[in-house]
Amino acid sequence: MKYDLLVIGSGPGGYVAAIRASQLGMKAGIIEKAELGGICLNWGCIPTKSLLKSAQVYKYIKHASDYGISQTGTVKPEFSKMIERSRKVAEGMSKGVQFLLKKNKIDHISGHGKLIDSGTIEVTDKEGKKKNVSANHIILATGTRSKELPNLKQDGKRIIGYREALSLKKQPESMLVIGSGAIGSEFAHFYNTIGTKVILVELLPNVVPLEDEEVSKQLERSFKKAGITVLTNSSVESVNTSGSKCKVKIKTAKGIEAHETDVVLSAVGVTPNFENLGIESLGIKTDKGKIKVDNFYRTNIKGIYAIGDIVHGPALAHVASSEGIVCVEKISGKDPEPINYNNVPACTYTSPEIASVGYNEKTAKEAGYDIKIGRFPYSASGKANASGHKEGFIKLIFDAKYGELLGGHMIGDNVTEMIAEIVVARKLETTGNEIIKAVHPHPTMSEAIMEAAAAAYNEVIHL
Repeated sequence: MKYDLLVIGSGPGGYVAAIRASQLGMKAGIIEKAELGGICLNWGCIPTKSLLKSAQVYKYIKHASDYGISQTGTVKPEFSKMIERSRKVAEGMSKGVQFLLKKNKIDHISGHGKLIDSGTIEVTDKEGKKKNVSANHIILATGTRSKELPNLKQDGKRIIGYREALSLKKQPESMLVIGSGAIGSEFAHFYNTIGTKVILVELLPNVVPLEDEEVSKQLERSFKKAGITVLTNSSVESVNTSGSKCKVKIKTAKGIEAHETDVVLSAVGVTPNFENLGIESLGIKTDKGKIKVDNFYRTNIKGIYAIGDIVHGPALAHVASSEGIVCVEKISGKDPEPINYNNVPACTYTSPEIASVGYNEKTAKEAGYDIKIGRFPYSASGKANASGHKEGFIKLIFDAKYGELLGGHMIGDNVTEMIAEIVVARKLETTGNEIIKAVHPHPTMSEAIMEAAAAAYNEVIHL
């Protein structure tokens, strides 16, 4: 049988693309060598959020007296049960993808897929048996894995990546995290919250370096307040794992520091999964380590497409899903709108949470905009005070000439749920005045968005 569409990889890009193809009347199949759902559902987005929820509940219980609740007895985290719960959540989501594939009559072909030509894939199963499957169109959605530094080879035990951090058998007493992007910061927050002594090392001047500088500085203050040792403008020079502890030498602005830790977590980024995929033999063009595609994810080889983390753009699950939908709709003959990557939200699930979209203060000025900035602190929010989460703020950036909303940058409780308002507002080219006049419910944390807009125009009421 020849498929209309075959997808290699079943992550949020791959399975969403296949489902959309089925909705549009195509016969689709997915080739996957591991668990359905890819890294996101099994070893990334979903299980990490499960662990972070466990940490949040533990933190609430520890601080129950702050909310007028007395408790007796000792409260302690049960690390193995936290890990077990996160694995069950991930397994449940993977089964959910399996259900969706069956519901949409999509074939799941188990094995490793390798391109033979522009319409043929060789699939090798776990037993090493090979078979060829063919399709009119092929989408590559193979994702990424944890990146290894040349001087920091991961052994899976003492020097680990995110996958091992999700499945350790025993909670480490101490951990050194290299890299303060979303992955590094979330693990630093989780392990610190449940009692592990954490050192966070970042090469650049600010943690979460892709975020607005004010947001980065607030997270660093919050981390330090929580007991995390934060070393910015620093790099790990060497790790000696020969003893009972990892002996780490860190180059800082003040000189070389020596630290001992149980585990070193390398969270310095990800590497595309291109191995034995066949892109070289077909002459598929790459650029700076990623597959080169156009606005509709077509490679230079007709009939072959690529989406998600293996192409240029933010390595985010929701980006991969959106790319898959745009790609398939174009294949089907529709006229989809290309993705505006400047309106893609980013979220970091630390405490406080971070969410952002669009231009930040620096990039807006670099783009030539004359800007207005509105800020509203959580300390002035009634709901944030009632909830016991006063850390953080909302920062909105507007074009001073026309009033258009250019960007939103948030740090505080629940902001990852609030950022969608800014995404929709930017999509609709909303102005500051329209946000101010849109009635927001009280008391909510989301009304801080309206207050921040009002602050930009000197109309703020509660500050």
